[in-house]
Amino acid sequence: MSDVPVLLVHGFASSFERNWREPGWVSVLEDEGRAVIGVDLLGHGTSPKPTDPGAYTNIASAIEDVLETQPLVDAVGFSMGGQLLLRVASKRPAAFRRIVIGGVGDSALRESDAETLARAVETGSPGDADHQAAGAFARFARSPDNDPAALAACLRRPSSPLSPAELSKVTCPVLVVLGDRDFAGPATELVASLPDARLVNMPGADHFSTPKDFRFLAGTVEFLSLRG
Repeated sequence: MSDVPVLLVHGFASSFERNWREPGWVSVLEDEGRAVIGVDLLGHGTSPKPTDPGAYTNIASAIEDVLETQPLVDAVGFSMGGQLLLRVASKRPAAFRRIVIGGVGDSALRESDAETLARAVETGSPGDADHQAAGAFARFARSPDNDPAALAACLRRPSSPLSPAELSKVTCPVLVVLGDRDFAGPATELVASLPDARLVNMPGADHFSTPKDFRFLAGTVEFLSLRG
């Protein structure tokens, strides 16, 4: 048991409810005696859904707002949520005791084809895009609580890839969990750029199955239970 709360940050086109509560993460962590803090990033879940890409310039503000009231957290992020956690932790390393990221690999250090994905989200079809995420994002964008126009704007927000220099400032222990079929991988450069990180590979897991994979949850519980 720990008195450090666990902050959960969802992935693109998801929400706290869909990414974490529905697959059982919240129940398991609370059974472990952990307080859980959930956020819905701008454009997602219960948060406002602006359609101007400029509104998403500081999409990490939902994370930063939590840190204003919590002096220390453990944090778990999936995909976009994991990338945002690393970016915030590079600026405020003392705020994090441990971080777990799933569905994040070396692609986070490269420029993304955000426009192709944004068009797929807007139209509901991947078109000619060969990106593995395009079809899935197009489907997810049309979930009942999603707004495709807002999600497309989120993808078009002013952004830049993570850099090794940024990652070198994340001083807390980081667990990187990645399926061997995940398009975000490999994670060799990502792990090498973090001062204290280890990688757990999940054979047979792809990007979108990761949040529901019990190996991700079990590995997280074990990692967060460690002291120091």
